[in-house]
Amino acid sequence: VPALVMARGHHINKVPEVPLVISDDLQTLSKTQKAIETLKSIGALDDVEKVKRSRAIRRGTGKARNRRYVQRRGPLVIYNEDKGLVKALRNVSGVDTCCVTRLNLLQLAPGGHLGRFCVWTKSALQRLDSLYGTQTRRASEKKGYHLPRPIMSQPDLNRIINSDEVQSAVRPGRPVVKYSRKKNPLKNLGVMNKLNPYVKVLRRHQALARLAAAEAKKKGDKTKSKKAAMSKEQKAKIRATKAAFRKQFAL
Repeated sequence: VPALVMARGHHINKVPEVPLVISDDLQTLSKTQKAIETLKSIGALDDVEKVKRSRAIRRGTGKARNRRYVQRRGPLVIYNEDKGLVKALRNVSGVDTCCVTRLNLLQLAPGGHLGRFCVWTKSALQRLDSLYGTQTRRASEKKGYHLPRPIMSQPDLNRIINSDEVQSAVRPGRPVVKYSRKKNPLKNLGVMNKLNPYVKVLRRHQALARLAAAEAKKKGDKTKSKKAAMSKEQKAKIRATKAAFRKQFAL
């Protein structure tokens, strides 16, 4: 499709047709000058000049790792038999060569973008049927290989599902049962109130006790200890009892 090729950035305004098929005399070229003249005659030289203008220094640290320059992709020449063609085109910027038996997706769609400008030789294009077969017969050069075929004759899946034939055969939908999530009563006050309604009163008493203690501390009211409340006679009696107890075990 010419629009797909042009959308990818190729300059094919002077190309007579897409896909471009030329005679097998291209495979016999062995000189670069002859190859450039051939590309000019078929209108593909503009795409090569575009590649030369796009050559720039790579950004980042990649230019220090033997990848100094970047440039766009040019035409892809697909041949059936190499009789010097690869040597003739190896020094032309952006032009790649590929044998028809070794078609590479990285060359046909660089970067995952379809629409590479391809120049086919006549014998290479004719050999595609024997390599990959057609929609009616298998490939002759590959054992048991045929082109992928669509499994579904109707690609609209929603139309198939909602059709009367399918809906009459399927069982009715079941109600969706939603299960409640189990919650921890120690962290969830609502669940704790359901298990123990008295916990609400208990927490209120605890809160009031904390408030009363805070107010008492703020006022400075300190309750006397049990030891401080005893009289001198009681303290003396306790001391005498302890001394008598120790005297029993003394040697």
